[in-house]
Amino acid sequence: MEIDLALVWAGIICFAVLTYVVLDGFDLGLGILFPFARETEHRDVMMNTVAPVWDGNETWLVLGGGGLFAVFPLAYSLILTALYMPITIMLLALVFRGVAFEYRWRTTRWKGVWDFAFAGGSTVAAMMQGITLGALVQGISVSGRSYSGGWWDWLTPFSLLVGVAVVVGYALLGSTWLILKTEHHLQSQMRSYAKVTAVATLVLMGVVSLLTPFQDPVYFHRWFSWPSVVLAVIMPVLILWVARGLYIGLRDHHEASPFIYSLLLFLLCFIGIGISFFPHLVPPSVTIWDAAAPESSLLFALAGTVVLVPIILIYTAYAYYVFRGKVKPSEGYH
Repeated sequence: MEIDLALVWAGIICFAVLTYVVLDGFDLGLGILFPFARETEHRDVMMNTVAPVWDGNETWLVLGGGGLFAVFPLAYSLILTALYMPITIMLLALVFRGVAFEYRWRTTRWKGVWDFAFAGGSTVAAMMQGITLGALVQGISVSGRSYSGGWWDWLTPFSLLVGVAVVVGYALLGSTWLILKTEHHLQSQMRSYAKVTAVATLVLMGVVSLLTPFQDPVYFHRWFSWPSVVLAVIMPVLILWVARGLYIGLRDHHEASPFIYSLLLFLLCFIGIGISFFPHLVPPSVTIWDAAAPESSLLFALAGTVVLVPIILIYTAYAYYVFRGKVKPSEGYH
């Protein structure tokens, strides 16, 4: 049986992006909530919950972007050309955020500056990721093999709405992560934030989901024609089931289940986007197979990936295992 390498690589890229969202989503969400911590000690604990793993989380962003460049060069050139500004801002925000991790522990006078850099970098990075996603959902104008749209096509009310939704959703992930990793007053504070961000996330998810089919006739047909209309019924039911689990977890003061159900919300959103996009890699005109590199390149890249990805997964799992459990105020980042 012949293997469709382009389809295999599309799955690998999707896996890398989803893993990044899962791992770095709560990481960024923690930064978004950083200014709302009432005490310096609480901010220290919040940062310490991700200090050992935050840079490893961003490995998956590199894998997704690098993989796109190597195996889908046409998609890479179109996306980077169309979304150069939000992607550049996102990367700069991640740089400021990363520097803040190192510098805020080594100063007293300038700690407020680095707190601002950490919170601002996290919020801006999340916002730009959402805007990038919203712009992709709207579609990228392509003529031949070149981008034919304008410089500001990425900045629309819909892309801004998706940006806000991602910021709020990451804040939900961050608050539920802190429920899992902290205790006492900080945990209680984060539980109250999780209740607010959960409601806001579900509302914004609903609005974005209702508007998405109207961004392109292909999306509308895919969701509301038979037999795929069944998915338009199943997905809301699954989201309501997850929302119920999240509500019960927060109401009954569970520690792990709110974080798990928050991740499931993002997984369902990711599946919904995949249903809308497939088989396009750059909506609405460039498919997976249009954008793929020659088969020899796909096979060569795959040989290295099947070795490296399991190693990265094992390292990531081990890092989280080593640093499992609650973070204490007396523990520091070195």
